[in-house]
Amino acid sequence: MQLVPFWFVVITVLWTGFFVLEGFDFGVGMLHSLAGQDEAGRRAVINTIGPLWDGNEVWLIVAAAAMFAAFPGWYATAFSGFYLLMVLLLAALIVRGVAFEYRGKRDAVRWRRTWDVLLTVGSVAAPFLIGVVLGDMLHGLPINSHQEYTGSFWDLLQPYALFTGVTLVLICLLHGATFLALKTTDDLRVRSGRLARQVAPVTAAAVVAFAIWTHVQSSSTFFLNPVELLAVLAVLAAVWLIYDHREGFAFAATTVTMAASIVAFFTGLYPNVMVSSTNAANNLTVHNTASGAYSLKVMTVVVVIFLPVVLAYQTWTYYVFRRRVSKREFQPSPRWGARPDASHPASANPDGAAPPAGPGT
Repeated sequence: MQLVPFWFVVITVLWTGFFVLEGFDFGVGMLHSLAGQDEAGRRAVINTIGPLWDGNEVWLIVAAAAMFAAFPGWYATAFSGFYLLMVLLLAALIVRGVAFEYRGKRDAVRWRRTWDVLLTVGSVAAPFLIGVVLGDMLHGLPINSHQEYTGSFWDLLQPYALFTGVTLVLICLLHGATFLALKTTDDLRVRSGRLARQVAPVTAAAVVAFAIWTHVQSSSTFFLNPVELLAVLAVLAAVWLIYDHREGFAFAATTVTMAASIVAFFTGLYPNVMVSSTNAANNLTVHNTASGAYSLKVMTVVVVIFLPVVLAYQTWTYYVFRRRVSKREFQPSPRWGARPDASHPASANPDGAAPPAGPGT
């Protein structure tokens, strides 16, 4: 049973990897209409994550699958208690994914704007809903002695859970803005940096409050633990680096902020996996929800072999698509000898000359 805490660490790593990688994807989805103020700009912004976003979402699937395999009791109680939130989360992720692919299927302004709105809404809703779920697990929910959720939907909307959702949205916004400043050129780069400077102070205040509130929820000591303190220091460093126009270091700081915030949550949760507000004796823990020893051994062999391969492949993918994206790549080029009509997008680019470098083109 020594593998039980190991698998809690694995799940923590998977959730952290999801938020670090998909976090800037969510941020780009929220900011694509603000950073790219015309069609060429929006296409350029979306194409910064074009080769990456669907691979990043796989981390969410693997994290949920690991919960199911390693801690089936945790999975069963969580996915039944959060049923409606999970449905809304799936809807947000589906709409977001479809928006990437469908916004470029018709060359009509209204069509693209509709999918742009859905992309923004889905990118905001997904981290917010996941944050509510995580916050509820730590704060506590009505769970009986049979590990069954006994509350209603409204019991899920607790202040700490809602604030956790808002904090994750703000970190994603800042993470996405620093990513865009690192991945774009010219006016897109300038505008992304300006957006990062606007959202940085609000995000810093939210992260500090989140670290303190999480500490109060999970510990009786006065001082923040090292991970909570790291989240605070990282977001303060991010603010300073953003205002100092040091894009690479700023993105690294927002990465650490996101990772430390997620790890701080799971550190505060352990050894519980879901806290019962009905009775502390009903808490779901890593031990009373875990799979058998043989199952954990087999899963450990699989993860030790394949996780390094996945990490190596994803690292190579990021290396291949490391270049900056310029809005000029997506400017319409008129037919030779023809004068484009700016009022009609179809006539402005009859040959579809802009390169289809990713989704939303």
